[in-house]
Amino acid sequence: MTFTPDDADKVLEENFAPWVRDLGLYTVETGERHAVLRLPWSDRLAREGGALSGQALMAAADTASVIAVSAALGGFGPMTTVQQSTTFERAVVGADVLVTARVTKLGRKLAFIDITLTAQGADDPAARAGTVYAFPG
Repeated sequence: MTFTPDDADKVLEENFAPWVRDLGLYTVETGERHAVLRLPWSDRLAREGGALSGQALMAAADTASVIAVSAALGGFGPMTTVQQSTTFERAVVGADVLVTARVTKLGRKLAFIDITLTAQGADDPAARAGTVYAFPG
């Protein structure tokens, strides 16, 4: 089964808390083991000094991980974040962020995902993250 961007946006709408949906994330692309989401710029997500908050970037990375794992599985199923590590490399000011999540290993009980978060128009990522997800059972 192919997991489309429309399928991914339905997962976002039906399975995430209201505050996550308030980030405005939407799916740009899905593939066999990846997903690209867009985090639209919002002054509401900026911290003092005008840069996008790290909390918003971390939530976007975590959310994109769920969509990438769903793409790899061919659909959404129960999963839980068991680890996330984020490194911030440069500030994002006044730009949308493309969040690219790639499943690097998909096992029966765990999935490992690498995420890059890049401001629109930038060559280098603003942040990088790694997540690990567990499947129940």
